[in-house]
Amino acid sequence: MIDDFLAHVLAGGTTEVEEAIRKAAAAEIMPRFRQLAAHEIVEKNGPHDLVTVADRAAEAHLTESLTALLPGSVVVGEEAVHADPAVYEALQGDAPVWIVDPVDGTRQFVRGEAGFCTLVALARRGELLASWTYAPALGQMAVAVRGRGATLNGQPIRSGSPSPRDVLEVASSHPDYTTPDQKRALLGLDTDGVHARPCGSAGLEYLDVARGLVDATAFSWEYAWDHAAGLLLVTEAGGAHTTVAGEPFRITGGNALPFTAARDRVTADRIRTLLRGR
Repeated sequence: MIDDFLAHVLAGGTTEVEEAIRKAAAAEIMPRFRQLAAHEIVEKNGPHDLVTVADRAAEAHLTESLTALLPGSVVVGEEAVHADPAVYEALQGDAPVWIVDPVDGTRQFVRGEAGFCTLVALARRGELLASWTYAPALGQMAVAVRGRGATLNGQPIRSGSPSPRDVLEVASSHPDYTTPDQKRALLGLDTDGVHARPCGSAGLEYLDVARGLVDATAFSWEYAWDHAAGLLLVTEAGGAHTTVAGEPFRITGGNALPFTAARDRVTADRIRTLLRGR
């Protein structure tokens, strides 16, 4: 049954997952958008790392619905890993894994801004098979399936290549989330021909790379729920990703950081070189 479902998804059968994500957002996220009470917002690891009742409820909703779609699968969700870090180890197991960020861009959600999304990716043995990026307040559903391309609201999207004359727009890790070494690496982006700015929702930054609206990302953390969906989306739209070691980013971890995802291979290699300081 597992192999049948994976084959179904890889053949483009993503509708059931899309519907599960839409239902979770409609039930648990959007009724709380701009309606959060103070006690429904909690700091996890400081004032810049927030979780809300919507995050927890949406992850629980998705955990139930996604594992029902694929019996024998497991969920690696941001909130579940926060409660029990051992959950993250499932990324290296044999069972299919749903990688879930119920509300990516929680700070934006808390501020009542529309720039947040729900991220879901399906992987097995560390390989990304499909991903979904849903921004309910923006009415956007982006889907990527390995080997079949990427779509936004059902229409194919391509990242294209930046014009050689344009300044590259790069969404980078927010300074609040970087170590001194990572800050030094990111300073490599402070050069002519590059405009680096702190990222908003990582998932929506990846979507904009896949659409050709942002040229690259430069991120210094590797939690799979932030990156899995977007990396497959960018790749299937024609883009590329690489760590500073010149290797593809691995969702199972152990990556040399920072890393970049970009509209094309040339841009990815340029950003990697800048992050390496040469």
